[in-house]
Amino acid sequence: MEIEQLRALKAVVDGGTFEAAARTLHVTPSAVSQRIKSLEQSLGRTLVQRSKPVAATQSGIAVLRLARQIDTLTGQTRAELNDDGIAAPVSLAVNADSMATWVLPVLAPLASQTTFDLHRQDQDRTAQLLHDGIVSAAITSVADPVRGCTVRRLGAMRYRPSATPGFVERWFPAGVTAAALRVAPVVVFDADDRLQDNYLQRFDVEPHEPPRHLVPASADYARAVDLGFGWGMIPDLQARDSLKCFDDNGIDDVTLYWQQWSLSSPALQRAADAVAAGAARMLL
Repeated sequence: MEIEQLRALKAVVDGGTFEAAARTLHVTPSAVSQRIKSLEQSLGRTLVQRSKPVAATQSGIAVLRLARQIDTLTGQTRAELNDDGIAAPVSLAVNADSMATWVLPVLAPLASQTTFDLHRQDQDRTAQLLHDGIVSAAITSVADPVRGCTVRRLGAMRYRPSATPGFVERWFPAGVTAAALRVAPVVVFDADDRLQDNYLQRFDVEPHEPPRHLVPASADYARAVDLGFGWGMIPDLQARDSLKCFDDNGIDDVTLYWQQWSLSSPALQRAADAVAAGAARMLL
């Protein structure tokens, strides 16, 4: 595998078309196509689906991960040789609640040394971005290491079923019951947010039964619950005096892990150490 072939693969997948990749690499689309074809022939595998946009195959994902790792190490080495003080970007996948509460403050001291490319995703899905080679590290609820990655436990974020006192009085006057949960409005973050669904299923209530408000931003989500849109699972790190936990038995501790590529990168290691230290202070 040649460097230019790997760069062509990365450019095609990132750009979505051979024409976009050609503009990025300052070559012709036919030159990009030839590099991809030569790489596929040398490996005996189809690496990309010639669709719109172009997508990597399962084999292509593995090679794409290598291409990104080489790109990261090359950029960081160049930054060190140039001694310009700023390392190449470190790409991280972070769950929304961590992004909104504790991750940015722990990364802030590194911002003068390293630039960050942060990808927000549900904690159950951040590991997929790592698997696909889109990011070099992820804060995830997945304990099993992605192939080619190391994993360490960070701690747990505690979530409580919460609502305003007025909401609780209106919808749960006789306590929390399956019948009440079937009609009480609930606030969810996005389609991948399972915290509320998991709570409902404790009462054998199907997720589709209660009315659902979709609020796909962490701070706005907590504010929507605070404004009485519905009840929701609120992390302790976003707790508000105006909200009430209406079921102490419904507490859900979500364990988070740090997964990263198994490669030697000073910038990535600094980020890993900062996140681990911050998690030790902020998480359970």
